[in-house]
This record gives sequence, structure tokens and C-alpha cells, in this order.
Amino acid sequence: MPKLLPVRQDGDPILRQKAKKISRVDDSLRRLIDDMFHTMYNNETPGIGLAAPQVGVSMRLIVVDMQDEEHEPIALVNPEIVKASKEMVVAAEGCLSVPGMRGDVERHEWVTVKGRDEHGHETRFRAEGWFARCLQHEIDHLDGILYTDKATNVRYADEEQICTEQSERQASGEKVPVAI
Repeated sequence: MPKLLPVRQDGDPILRQKAKKISRVDDSLRRLIDDMFHTMYNNETPGIGLAAPQVGVSMRLIVVDMQDEEHEPIALVNPEIVKASKEMVVAAEGCLSVPGMRGDVERHEWVTVKGRDEHGHETRFRAEGWFARCLQHEIDHLDGILYTDKATNVRYADEEQICTEQSERQASGEKVPVAI
């Protein structure tokens, strides 16, 4: 049975450290992956991504679930961005480690990411839109970077504001998460 892990908040030193590379994919790592998905799904604020440092583990591991029909949930071990678009896009982001806040962040429109899956198999793929944004956000966590370090217009976000932003973006055809 997966465990609900406490999500570290801004100010916790582990969020500012460069996470350690993972040398072996084994059952204990797969249990951590299950716990991270469980934590992401059962947090009081819905999220679509979580990095190991956010649950107090200094390892280069992320989990992402866009929670749409287009993408399967994915765990990435030692992920890295190997190629990125020149085109940049600004959009509002939130974070499970910075609850109640939103900020506008400029990120690459698309990225190519490589890493290993939960079985240790190499994987490489191109991500676009919100999926690319989420991957960039989570990989930043592995380098001790929070979205607030890159954001402009950082603001308190209440539920009504978040719902309004989501409705406007969904009306234009975008899929919009509450927190990355």
C-alpha cells in the first residue's frame, strides 16, 4: 500500500539542493515512485507533477501525470532536457511546495527529455505545451530551483481566481493544471 508522504514547503533546505543522481533502479525506488504518485494524487491541492526533493528525498526522480487522455503517467529517473525550442511561452504556474501562490513563468514551448523509466529502461521523447512546462518545472526542482525563482507577477491565488484562469484557458482549448 503506497504511503502519503509530507510535501516539503518553500524554506526547506532540501528544495534548494542539487539532487543526487540515481545509480540503480530497484524495488525500493519503485516503492518511492508509488508513494510519490499517491502523494501527488491525494494532496489537498491537485497536482500533475512531483519531484523527489519535494518529499524530502535528494534523488533525481520525478513523476508526472497530466491526467488527460493524451498522456500516460510517467516516472523519470535522472531526467534531463537534451533539446529545447527557441520559442518561449509565458503561463501561470503553481507548486505543491509553494501552496496558495501563482506566478507567470517563461518556459520553452517544447523540450526533448531523456532518462530512465521505473524499470531502468532508457527513454527519450519530445514534450509540448503543458507537458513540456511540467517537465521543465519538475526538472528545475532537481537542481534546487523553484518556479518562484523564475516567475514574474507572483501572487496569492484563491480558489475563485484559479477556477477563473482554468475556465478561460480551457475555453481556448488548453488543458490547465492547478499546480505543477
